[in-house]
Order: sequence, then structure tokens, then C-alpha cells
Amino acid sequence: MVCRFGGALAAFVAFPALASPPASLAGRWKTDDGKGIVAMAPCGGGMCGRIERLLIEEPPGGQRDVRNPDADKRGRKVEGLQIYWNLVQTGDGWKGQGYSPEDGRYYTAHLRVNGDRLTMKGCVSIFCRTVTWSRIG
Repeated sequence: MVCRFGGALAAFVAFPALASPPASLAGRWKTDDGKGIVAMAPCGGGMCGRIERLLIEEPPGGQRDVRNPDADKRGRKVEGLQIYWNLVQTGDGWKGQGYSPEDGRYYTAHLRVNGDRLTMKGCVSIFCRTVTWSRIG
């Protein structure tokens, strides 16, 4: 009896499966410190993230972006602020640009979704920090 699957098996072994695309970032994520909810959604050719809601007590008139290095932006509200942009798929994750209104720093963001967890590594030069957020709703 001739094995007809031999050629298919050889092709499978010779050409391993290509890496699957990263899990979707789309959705709402609660920050690791519990201070806010970030909504991730498609924008342009990639993904963006915006502070949907702050979960901390805000001063009258709302929390402002007071640590922004650009003095003209220090009066804008933090709630609703876009903090991720140009996030594109890379391997099993996402890479793009981020901004932290807590310290006014712009950074390179590397994000990876694993089930209901989002691990974000932000790097300024050679200094990096990693946090893990939780998917909600």
C-alpha cells in the first residue's frame, strides 16, 4: 500500500507553520495600579489607546497633564487622552509609541496579550519598566 500522505508530511516538516498573529489588543484594560481604564481600538493602520476613565479622585475640573514636557499641553485633561499610537503587530506582540501622563515621558511600547492580561514594557533609552493590566468588560 502506497502512503499518499508522505508528501504532505514532508512539506509540513520542511516548512514549519508561520507564527500566528498576536492576540487582539482591542478592548478595555484596567491599569495595574487601579488608577484608570484604557480603551484600545483600531486607528489608522494599527491600534491606539486612550484613557477612557480615571478611577481616582480628581481635582475640581479634572486631572490635567501637568507633567507634559510641552508647556502648551499641560492644561489638557488626562481623561480622554491618547496615550498609545502607531501600535503595529510584531511577532507575537505589538510595538509602537506611548506616553505616561504620570511622569510626562514618551517611550517605545512593547505589548503582549495573554488571555485577559496585557503585559506592557515601556522603554526610554535603555531603561525599561513592565506592567500587567487586566481586561475588563
